[in-house]
Amino acid sequence: MSTDDTLSRFAHQLGYRLARAKQRFDRRIGKTDQPFVVPYLSFGNESEALLLGRVLLNPGITPASPDDGWWRNFLNTYRRAETDELGGVGLRLHAFDNSVEATSDSEGYYETRLKVLRIDRQQSWHPLRAELLPPIEAAVAAGKVLVPPPTAEFGVISDLDDTVLRTNVQSLIRMLRATVFENARTRLPFRGVAAFYEALQGGSSGSAGNPIFYVSGSPWNLYDFLEEFLSVQRIPLGPLLLRDWGMKPRPTSSAAHKLDRIEQILVMYPRMRFVLIGDSGEADPEIYRTIVARHPERILGAYIRNVTPHPERSASIQALIEEVQAVGCTMVLSDDTVSAAVHAAERGWIRADAVAAIRDDEQKDAPRAQPRRARHSAANTVEVEESGRVHGEKRGRGE
Repeated sequence: MSTDDTLSRFAHQLGYRLARAKQRFDRRIGKTDQPFVVPYLSFGNESEALLLGRVLLNPGITPASPDDGWWRNFLNTYRRAETDELGGVGLRLHAFDNSVEATSDSEGYYETRLKVLRIDRQQSWHPLRAELLPPIEAAVAAGKVLVPPPTAEFGVISDLDDTVLRTNVQSLIRMLRATVFENARTRLPFRGVAAFYEALQGGSSGSAGNPIFYVSGSPWNLYDFLEEFLSVQRIPLGPLLLRDWGMKPRPTSSAAHKLDRIEQILVMYPRMRFVLIGDSGEADPEIYRTIVARHPERILGAYIRNVTPHPERSASIQALIEEVQAVGCTMVLSDDTVSAAVHAAERGWIRADAVAAIRDDEQKDAPRAQPRRARHSAANTVEVEESGRVHGEKRGRGE
């Protein structure tokens, strides 16, 4: 037997044994061969709905607990990362007195549109039923579809990482440690976010029912974690539009993904205006500047949480602020949630009395007072005072 044949046989046997070991390990931690359909929180209007989800083998993810140790959290992280996708699976989706059939792609995802035949306008969330079709083993799951109520004044499109959820994207080690060894009940949001998003959802009346969409570059594998995190932290739920990190010849970048999904939301609601929320850690300011340039009449304003207090980054964002203001919109760079809330209340986007609740929510878990910081540029100054006010902002159309 030649050396090449020997090496080939060894590699084949090693791969087989590793696969068997992985299979045994997966069974021990609760992963099964049972088909599993996950209808993601979807959204639509009075005419049609965009339905998204995924078909997998049941990963066996266990509910999170504040008392879970690092090993239990690690196992759930492993279950999320090592999903067994089911491609080419037929399924039927029922909602709004109608149904549509779809087929999962090679990585188990489906995305299809459904015509709305009947809708109850007294509610925002509508029931969805997803069922797998033969010859695959039957599986049924319940989901929800968001249709903004007639009372909605505007919509909110928000990032998640380092905007809502403390992620430390700028520190790979800290980000990985939190992702792998913590869970939805031990991870923390930024202070005041829950109250601020609730106020934005309520709008000027407090009961507008404004829709909130979360557009993030995080992978779909974190979907269950993120949905549970929002629920646990009492942050208003909304469709989660995440990114496919699968092995593709030309994977979609985070920026391109966010632009595409935001455009998709704007098309779905052509008469609705939006508030954008992101952070300074990655490309949110640049992405939102692009959206404002394309649709200046559709964007009320953009809030950018300052998570990278570097002078060069602040200077580049100030330049973007000026570009946004030049087309009559507004972008605010802020150190905390209260400053954004004060600005929103001044514009009449949230109730004025909501600011006190947001301030209380921000301060209740604060270990110590946050230092005051200010940022300056030659053309424009944004200064955040202890009161949360933002100064030096030019006002324009859409306020």
